[in-house]
Amino acid sequence: MVRYNTYSEYLKNKYGEKVYKLPVNLPITCPNRDGCIGTGGCIFCGEVGAAFENLSNELSVKEQIRQNMEYIGKKYKAEKFIVYFQNFTNTYMSFEKFKSYVDEAIVENVVEIGISTRPDCIRDEYLSYLNNISKSHNINISIEMGLQTVNYKTLAKVNRGHTLAEFIDAVLMIKKYDFDICAHLILNLPWDDKEDVIECAKILSALKVNQVKLHCLYIVKDTEMAKLYSEKAFDMGSYYDYVEKVILFLEYLSPDIIIQRLIGRAKEEHTVFANYNTSWWKIKDNIDEQLEFLDTYQGKKFDYLNGKCVKKFFK
Repeated sequence: MVRYNTYSEYLKNKYGEKVYKLPVNLPITCPNRDGCIGTGGCIFCGEVGAAFENLSNELSVKEQIRQNMEYIGKKYKAEKFIVYFQNFTNTYMSFEKFKSYVDEAIVENVVEIGISTRPDCIRDEYLSYLNNISKSHNINISIEMGLQTVNYKTLAKVNRGHTLAEFIDAVLMIKKYDFDICAHLILNLPWDDKEDVIECAKILSALKVNQVKLHCLYIVKDTEMAKLYSEKAFDMGSYYDYVEKVILFLEYLSPDIIIQRLIGRAKEEHTVFANYNTSWWKIKDNIDEQLEFLDTYQGKKFDYLNGKCVKKFFK
C-alpha cells in the first residue's frame, strides 16, 4: 500500500522519467534581514540562508546551471531538470532584475523553474511574467513558500515578519495561474503542539496547495536560536516526537497533496543541533515503518471539509 504521495513518483508521472533539481544561488537577501520589515532574519536562519551545498552566488545563473547539470546529469544519468532558485527570497528584488535572472534559466532540457520565496514577497507582476515564460517556452513553474507554522504566536517568536494572512493572500494570487504551490513547514518548532500540526494540515488542505516540504528544525551556529538553545530556553523533545507529528500531519492532510520531503538535512559543522543526532534517512525509515505498523496513511483523517456536518444527509 502507498502510504503517502511521493515527489519522485509525481515527477516521474508528470515528465515520463526522473527529473532532478539544479539549485541556483543568487546574491540576494530577505526583507526581515535588510530592515524592510525587520532585521536579523528568522531566528533559525544562518548567514548563508538555507542552502549549504549551493555553488557560489558570484557565478552567473547560466554557469551554475551548466555546472550542476553536468555533475548531476553524469551522476544520475538525468536528462531533464528543474532549475530551483533556492536561497533566501528569490522574488525580493526589482522586477527587471528578477526577469533577467529567470531569463538565464531558460536553457535546453530544463522542464521547470522553481522559485523559493516568502508569502509577503509575491506580486502579480512577477507571477504574470512567469506565466508568460511558461506559455512561450513550455516550461512549468512552481512556487515554494516558507510558512513554517500556522501558529501566529510562534511566527512572531521566530521573527518571520509575516502572519498566516500573508500566506493565504499569496496562495490566492498564485492560484490564478497554473503553477504548483509548495509550502515549507517545520513540524517541531518548540512553541507548537500537536493541535498546531493538525491545523497546519487542515489549512494547507483547505487552500489546496499542491505540495508540502517538511523540515525537522535544525539549529544553526551563531543564530538567535542557537543562543536560546544553549540557554536551555526550550525543549526539543525526541525524534520519536517528530515522527509522531509527521504521521499526525499526514493523516489530516489531503491525499491529493504531494510530499516533497519528510525531513531535511544540514551539515554538522554548521549546526549545534540537527535531526536529534540521527541520520535523516533513519528518521525517514522510522516514519515509513510506523505508518506500516499503525496501518495509517496520508488523508486517513481528511474528513473535515466540504460541509462535514451535513454529509450524513447525502449518504
